[in-house]
Amino acid sequence: MDLAQKKLFLLDLDGTIYLEETLLPGAAELLAYVRETGGTYRFLTNNSSRGVDAGLEKMRRLGVPAEREDFLTAVEATVHYLHKNRASADVYYVVGTASFRRQLAAAGFALRDGPSDDVTAVLAGFDTELTYQKIETACRLLARGADFLATNPDLACPTLFGFIPDCGSICRLLVNACGREPVFIGKPDPTMIRLAWEQTGYGPAETLMIGDRLYTDIACGINAGADTALVLTGEATAEDAAVSATPPTAVYRDCAALLAALRTARGGRGPIEKEGGL
Repeated sequence: MDLAQKKLFLLDLDGTIYLEETLLPGAAELLAYVRETGGTYRFLTNNSSRGVDAGLEKMRRLGVPAEREDFLTAVEATVHYLHKNRASADVYYVVGTASFRRQLAAAGFALRDGPSDDVTAVLAGFDTELTYQKIETACRLLARGADFLATNPDLACPTLFGFIPDCGSICRLLVNACGREPVFIGKPDPTMIRLAWEQTGYGPAETLMIGDRLYTDIACGINAGADTALVLTGEATAEDAAVSATPPTAVYRDCAALLAALRTARGGRGPIEKEGGL
């Protein structure tokens, strides 16, 4: 991998840029370097529990410059997927946060609060407001034959004290109870990376996908045909990477180590330039 050729940096958030309210080593400096040298970054997150506004507020609270267009989330990937692959008349029961439901409603999807007869699909997300009633309602609908969709397969979300259950673990409750497997929409599906290419005009050779999780972040980059960098500040370890079915192109201790490698690779060359001098 030639780091000097990388111009579009796609970064996971939880476990890569921060843990809860703590910036991880080198994260802010890496982002600043990319911007200062004419590159572009996008935050690709499977976290469907909050909207882009909340993400913007958090990044600014942590002192990281960010704009709305810098975010590509599992919610956006889900909206894209539903519009492209589902009937316009579909009705959804959502196992997710109020924020997730608001975003889906704003995108024009019909939602129900209970096991209504017209529900055609159960849609699960990273629900930090999960109740047993939501699980029971989802089970009723899945037993009735509703389709089963989910925003992302992440089993755990990293925190300062360890991990908490993510969407994948919530889905395991439903799988164990109902014997139904969901269709996962977010990473490792490459939709978010392809959306980033549409937005920026870059392509696989110019892109580096950076994350802490092998089966979502790194697999997403591989599925899109892009180089990948695993940082060891979240879920995966170097030992995990060595035996993974989705091995990263490179492994770094953290974003600070990646930044050092990027500076070394670029040497004394000038700012990153987009093809055509744009």
